[in-house]
Amino acid sequence: MAGVIFEALLWVLTAMALTMADEARAQLVPCYFVFGDSVFDNGNNNVLNTTVKVNYSPYGIDFARGPTGRFSNGRNIPDFIAELMGFSDYIPPFAGASPEQAHAGINYASGAAGILEETSYHMGDRISFEKQIKNHQTIIMTANVPSTKLEKCLYTINIGSNDYLNNYFMQGDKYNSSRTFTYDQYAEFLIRRYRSYLESLYAQGARKVALFGVSKLGCTPRMIASHGAGLGCAAEVNKAVEPFNKKLKALVSEFSTNFKDAKITYVDIFTSQTPLAYAALGFTETGKSCCTVESGEELCAANKPVCEFRRTYVYWDKVHSTEAANKIVANSAFTGVTAFPYSLSVLAVL
Repeated sequence: MAGVIFEALLWVLTAMALTMADEARAQLVPCYFVFGDSVFDNGNNNVLNTTVKVNYSPYGIDFARGPTGRFSNGRNIPDFIAELMGFSDYIPPFAGASPEQAHAGINYASGAAGILEETSYHMGDRISFEKQIKNHQTIIMTANVPSTKLEKCLYTINIGSNDYLNNYFMQGDKYNSSRTFTYDQYAEFLIRRYRSYLESLYAQGARKVALFGVSKLGCTPRMIASHGAGLGCAAEVNKAVEPFNKKLKALVSEFSTNFKDAKITYVDIFTSQTPLAYAALGFTETGKSCCTVESGEELCAANKPVCEFRRTYVYWDKVHSTEAANKIVANSAFTGVTAFPYSLSVLAVL
């Protein structure tokens, strides 16, 4: 009971932080770099030969600039973080960005990207985590961004979901990871790769980094349908994700020990995804997509109807969150409700 009460209090504090988020503040970091998958992508997939692109309506229906390639009805998590950090504009996607923009930040995230190079190969082109880091190295060297500046910048990473959705739990014979690894072995395999990529970022100057854990993928409308018999969250999928998050959190401690000048924090999305938390925050539809999704698909159908009360939905399509849910995640990370050992607000000023 005490745990439930504590959780409720944490989410009340997060709700209070929503008011704080709208207040004007000075820019807290000189630049902000974004790495990840479709949860963070803001347009990089638009130029790729892939089925995973969303530069069409109804995506962006609540975004002032319309459909931009963000996998939501409005702003995504990095957009809110940029606002919270005091940036006057959103961080531009790597696609089309100029070297000069690297001095303020670049978003390298790509829909369908994974930690593993082969993840999501059946969906077409994507920019894997490794390639994103190479893109970062190229543009900061071209722009000659000084190391003294890079070490003061904020870096956020959201990667790993597709290694489960579009690899381990992919039905058919496209991938053999589920036949090769147990849940724990697969998580360890992913974390070994993650560790090497994080070390590469460190070598390139990153010192303030937030690692976002994988969410409860089993509770997405897609996995409810495919692995939950359409009745509720797919417990096996959530169980598989847990060791990855546990090891990612341990990686934060390990990295901080091995690299004393690095300030790394872990953002726990998984634990906070409970019926109690959703209810406290005004979400009444937690297992269905807001937009129209055709049978067998996971993205919104073009120019088809969407739900009226989008603020009450957690999911926009069958995988991605609404703007309302994205705002909660960003604010809870910024205020420290879900970030350990540092909130993003503290990380920015360390």
